[in-house]
This record gives sequence, C-alpha cells and structure tokens, in this order.
Amino acid sequence: MTQQNVLLSKTSKSGNGIDRAITLPQKPPSAPGGYIPIPRRRVLKNLEINGDGGQRISAWLDSMRASSPTHVKSTPSFAEEHTSWILRHPSALDMFEQITDASKGKQIVMFLDYDGTLSPIVDDPDRAFMSDSMRKTVRKLARYFPTAIVTGRCRDKVYNFVRLAELYYAGSHGMDIKGPTRDSKYNKVSELNMEVLFQPASEFLPMMDEVYHLLVEKVQSIPGATVENNKFCVSVHFRCVDEKKWSELAQQVRSVLKEYPKLRLSQGRKVLEIRPSIKWDKGKAVEFLLESLGFANCNNVFPVYIGDDKTDEDAFKKLRDRGQGFGILVSKFPKDTTASYSLQEPNEVMEFLQRLVEWKQVSLRARSRV
Repeated sequence: MTQQNVLLSKTSKSGNGIDRAITLPQKPPSAPGGYIPIPRRRVLKNLEINGDGGQRISAWLDSMRASSPTHVKSTPSFAEEHTSWILRHPSALDMFEQITDASKGKQIVMFLDYDGTLSPIVDDPDRAFMSDSMRKTVRKLARYFPTAIVTGRCRDKVYNFVRLAELYYAGSHGMDIKGPTRDSKYNKVSELNMEVLFQPASEFLPMMDEVYHLLVEKVQSIPGATVENNKFCVSVHFRCVDEKKWSELAQQVRSVLKEYPKLRLSQGRKVLEIRPSIKWDKGKAVEFLLESLGFANCNNVFPVYIGDDKTDEDAFKKLRDRGQGFGILVSKFPKDTTASYSLQEPNEVMEFLQRLVEWKQVSLRARSRV
C-alpha cells in the first residue's frame, strides 16, 4: 500500500459596485451539481514553452493583457455583457436560499482560494493579509463545515497569513497538502500536530529552487517584476510592471523555461506561474481532500469551491464533473467560467460565509428543539 493510500485509510476511518437589481432565476442552476451549461468562448490553454518563439511570446502577451482589469472599459456593450453574464452566474448572495435548499441532508465541505478571495489583490504579494473579521469568519465556518484553503501560494506562507490550524491547506496548486491529525492528543489544534497528506511533486523541488534563482537573476532588470518561490510553483508577478515591459519580461521567462521541458507555464491574474508538468491541479486536490475526509463515494456530500483565478477553473470543473456541489467565481467583470454562481469581491465572500454559518446555527437550534 502506498503512503497516499495509508493516509487515506487513516483519515477515512474517523469519518465596483455594479447594480445587481436584475431579474434572477427562481431556482438554483441544474441540481445536483449546480452547473449552468454556457457557450464556451475560445480560451488560451496552458502556455507551451516549445515552438516558434515569436508566436509564443505574442500568445503570452495576449494572455497577459486578457488578465488585466485595466483593459475592461465601462461602455454600454460591457454593461449589456455583464447583465447577460450575471443571469448565467447569479450572485451567491441573491441565491442563498436556493443554495442552502440544494444542500439539505448533505454535508457541506468548503474549499477557499486565498488571494482575491479571502484577501484583496495587492501590489506586494507578501502583504496580502486577510482582515481580522475574515479570519474570525473562517474560524467559525470551520466549526461547522470541513474547510480547506486551496491556493497557488506556498503552503507555509498562506498558513502564516491565515493562522488557523483547524483547516486543511493545499498549497502550490494542490501539490502540497497538509491538515490536522485525527488522533491528536492536544485539546487545541496547532500547526505542530498537523500532518503532510500528499506531495506528488517532491522530486521537482531541486529543479524548482534552481529555476527560482535563475528567474530572480533574469528579471531583476525589469522594474516592478518580482519572483515568488511557492515551493512546488514559481510565480513571476507583473502587476507593478509597465505594460511596455511585458514583452521583455515574457522573453526573459521563456529564456529560462526552454531549458526545462519538464516544467510548464500557466497564466494567473497578472502572474506567470511555473510548475511541474504532472497531472495535478486544484481540481485533483479537491478530489483528494474529499477522499481524505471520507467522502470518496458518498452521495450526501455538497462541496462548495470559491475562487477568483483561472487556476480555480480546474476545481469548478471537477465539481461539475462529479455532479456535486458548485463553484463560485469571485469577479467584478464577466469571465468565461464553469462556476455556477458569482461574488464580486472578498467582502461579499465574507458575507456569504457569515450567512452560511448563521444558517447552520439556526438549523442546529431547530433540530435541538425537536
């Protein structure tokens, strides 16, 4: 039996203010999965490293521009597009009662991205702090529902941001998963009694460290560019880089990656992310965590995933394919997505989570009176 299977057996035993006042559907999107089929526009796939250099850089630049909110203009056509989009992906706050109705009799399991979901997007990635009120809300959430943070960030770094040991953490796009032990002798859960559940790309660690240092050296001449070592993922941030310098940045990144065919590059919100070419992503991490929690083949589980970035689409799609639960995209602007619902910003995420906690508390009180 592999280490992964051993761990699974062990854990399984314990068991801008755009107006939203528009006509919304009266029923939640197609139960049980809560997925609305929509026409799919052509989207850029994971960016390839090999091939024609000029065409490749051009594709990178197109994708980098597409991820920039500064290119979204407030025009009548945009307003019409937004209205059409919100009808297909209604606000999770407006549809709260329909959502909770769909979850009745099932165990809700919460999966949360970090940047742009629990914390605002900021210029300096090292200062993406979550508010005290958000931390308090997530702590209460975890009392009632199994909760996991699924992020592209290094697991240790996001743990230092969140500082809640009762959660599960899947860092580096799910390639580094850790959670509280089930047989802890401590009354209070702490980071010391958390265990590593899964690290499918451990063999890539020396390579990732090498690429990190090479990229730091390569992009240091580009003002505003920063490189972040997220253990199993290296992130090149260009949020503070002048757009005229994006082509130079893309060329520098490509000059490094063309020497590492075992790595691949993907696009996030003003970030280029380099990670191992293995069949693992946030969707796989969600599936693994559900299995670890004992919900591998259960019909009474209701997973909810909230995220704001392209990498979260793997998780949205996984829930759609499972026919269980749903995804919520955090975005003020229309985006091509397989999520069922939407929220505009972290403050709305917090409000949704607070309402979920309150709904659960009322349900428990009502049950105790019976």
